[in-house]
Formats: sequence, structure tokens, C-alpha cells
Amino acid sequence: MENAEIIIKLNPDEAMVLSDWLERVQMTDLSRLVDDEAVWAPIRRLAGTLDKSLPGIFAADYGERLSSARRRLRPASGDAANDHATSD
Repeated sequence: MENAEIIIKLNPDEAMVLSDWLERVQMTDLSRLVDDEAVWAPIRRLAGTLDKSLPGIFAADYGERLSSARRRLRPASGDAANDHATSD
């Protein structure tokens, strides 16, 4: 198992929202948050894989698509309170 790959599956909305966030992370000075340069290798690999898998990030209506994906991923207003209550 030492050389096994880890596979992460995301739906298209999750992939788009994560891709956007990773892009913003990479464009920000995160030396306070990312205190180990080794962390950047998997961040860049993940971001690159998402970019190649998401042709929609180059679409003219990308902003609209991203907003829609974010809305679909956010819990309903009552769900967030319920999730927090059950996780305690």
C-alpha cells in the first residue's frame, strides 16, 4: 500500500468551486498559512488536474456557472444548524 495512489472523486460543482478556490489560494501570499513548502506540490498538482478536467473554466459565462455551483453546494439554511447540532 506504500505506493498506492489516492483517488478523490468530486462532482462537477465541487470540482469547479475547489478549482476556483485553489486558484485564489495560489495567487495569494500564504506564507502564514502554508508553512511547509512541500504542501505546494500537491496543491499545484490538484489545481492542474482540475484545470484540465474543467473546460467550463474558460467559458464566457464562467462566473455565472461558478455562482450556480456555489449555490448548489451550500446547505439549505436549516441544514447548517442541523448538521452542527448532530456533529457535537
